Amino acid sequence: MNERHTTIKLPARASASIEVLERAGFEAWCVGGFVRDSLMGRPSGDIDVATSAPWQEAQAAFEEAGYRTHETGVKHGTITVIVDGETVEVTTYRIDGPYTDARHPDSVTFVRDIASDLDRRDFTMNAIAYHPRRGLFDPHGGSADIAAKVIRAVGEPKRRFSEDALRILRACRFASQLGFAIEAATLRSMEACAPLLSSIASERISKELQGFVCAPHVHDALIECADVLAHLMPELSAMKGFDQRTPYHVYDVLEHTAYVMQNTPPYPLVRWAALFHDMGKPRAFFAGEDGVGHFYGHAKLSIELARPTMKRLALPSSLIDDVLLLVRYHDDVIEPAPKAVKRMLRRLDGRVDLFRAMCDLKRGDALAQAPQCHGRVALADELDRVLDGILEAQEAFSLKDLAVNGTDLIALGIAPGPEIGRLLEEVLEAVIDERVPNEKSSLLAFVQMR
Repeated sequence: MNERHTTIKLPARASASIEVLERAGFEAWCVGGFVRDSLMGRPSGDIDVATSAPWQEAQAAFEEAGYRTHETGVKHGTITVIVDGETVEVTTYRIDGPYTDARHPDSVTFVRDIASDLDRRDFTMNAIAYHPRRGLFDPHGGSADIAAKVIRAVGEPKRRFSEDALRILRACRFASQLGFAIEAATLRSMEACAPLLSSIASERISKELQGFVCAPHVHDALIECADVLAHLMPELSAMKGFDQRTPYHVYDVLEHTAYVMQNTPPYPLVRWAALFHDMGKPRAFFAGEDGVGHFYGHAKLSIELARPTMKRLALPSSLIDDVLLLVRYHDDVIEPAPKAVKRMLRRLDGRVDLFRAMCDLKRGDALAQAPQCHGRVALADELDRVLDGILEAQEAFSLKDLAVNGTDLIALGIAPGPEIGRLLEEVLEAVIDERVPNEKSSLLAFVQMR
């Protein structure tokens, strides 16, 4: 065995699990993400143990030692063990049969050696086993790839991705999360096998993409993986290499988008909005007589492209609605004054969180443009400060903030119906424009004058 004495501090539940299995006469190793993350110095919560014990005998050994178990995946040899109130996944060494659905093996064969089990895994960095006495078992050079920051498929890349197409997106996500580059042959195979993603459930795809867009190295990963992700979002191909031909931009549309994502905080709303905000630019482009590019109406086109894409990815409908609002208004010029901020808040349905996200998007957008545009970051900061003042003063910017409501208007003799809503909107507009103070008597007098 290719063993190396590198010391990893195993959690007590991992050491206890290995001890139970080996005391019963079997072999056991800690495997998977915990080993990878430990070699990188990253925290990791999940513990996976691989063993030569058939799952029935592993279960018997743990229960004899006083631990509760659950048969969570016995078809594939997996039980879950509760150790000191925490879970450990224990799986029998196995090799996988054919994958006719490009996601799950049709059958598995249980084996007695750890090497065969590691051979079936996706990437070399995930094909490393650790034992507290024997050290690392690393037959595919995963620790060297980790040190070199490389994502490399185990064995023949096309075979790995043909077996389970979701591994293609896992590689993209790992690149974005870890800042690793994808080895050339692995990347080529990802691109060749990307059509197989059509067989994967949208919910599984969106979970991987969520991890991708919210990760710390999304710029480099998006540029590297664009041709792969274009099978899910074809518009990325049009964005790649599209010269904007304006003095305000120094990057093509795709790289600009990647930098906007990189320069926004890593939460889903703003990162998805950053991904889609300029997607319509290639369709909206035209050059003036001076050769300068223009993109009038690109926000509307971006919405038309983003909406079906997000629905196809099965993103939550509430997230889709919020992302589209940010895309719609991302390019609007907002004066850093209370009236202008309240008008935008009104367009954002009175949502303070959406306005904050808009400021985050504007900051990221400015930093991804030409250097002379970076000063717009200060403008976004000022918009945040103006909003703080509005909130502190409890100024009205939505219908719920008004000192009157529909019942008050009905009491004036106005018939229930659409007219009530129209009048309340008119009242809110007058309050935002500071033509009428937000006081009940003043607002009722304003309504009576209409």
